[in-house]
This record gives sequence, structure tokens and C-alpha cells, in this order.
Amino acid sequence: QVQLVESGGGLVQAGGSLRLSCAASGRTFSMLTMGWFRQAPGKEREFAAASRRGRYTNNPTYADSVKGRFTISRDNAKNTVYLQMDSLKPDDTAVYYCAAYARLGYSSTRDARNYDYWGQGTQVTVSS
Repeated sequence: QVQLVESGGGLVQAGGSLRLSCAASGRTFSMLTMGWFRQAPGKEREFAAASRRGRYTNNPTYADSVKGRFTISRDNAKNTVYLQMDSLKPDDTAVYYCAAYARLGYSSTRDARNYDYWGQGTQVTVSS
């Protein structure tokens, strides 16, 4: 059982920055693959960024829509994953969800179906 608690959402003007945090408990954090997804009103949930478990943590993945602007990082000592969001655009407005899975072996970090645990979501609103 893994519990995920998110924070850091808010309202920001276009071009601004936010940093989202997600604290995990209930399982050894270093063994979790962590991801960030987002869902805008009326749209499907989409992948944003992921940090894989174990020795793959230095090889994050990003959706094309956020690459170069968002940075995922993790602090295993604090059991926390972060999403630094820079150069925010109105199209980034969405509820952002932290997610995790602990399965061993290869799986796509971009596929929400691979994730077993989800946070409550935090609203990010980017104004024009």
C-alpha cells in the first residue's frame, strides 16, 4: 500500500513557474517508479513526466508537450518526487496527479494503466 500526498498547485501567470511535490509513504520510495499526469477539463488524462525506479532514476521521461519546460526529480531520502514547471502556458492548466507503481521489469512509464497508486490531484491554473 502506497499513499501519495501532493502539494504545490496554484494559479500563475503565463511564463511563470510552479513546483509540485508528492510525498510517498507505505513502501520503500526508491523502489517506486513515479510519474506525473495531468487532466484538463473535458480532456483525457495525459502523461507529463516520469522518474523510473532504482538505477533508472537518472533517465527521466517527458511528454513532448512539456519537454524542455518541466523537470522531474526525486529525493529518495525524503520520499518525495517533484515536478518543476517553468515557462508555463495556459495549455498547462489542468489537475496534476502524482502516480506510482512498484512492479519489477520493463513497462511504459507513459501509460497510466501501469500505475497502481494515485494522489488526490492538485490544480494548476495558468492565466494568459
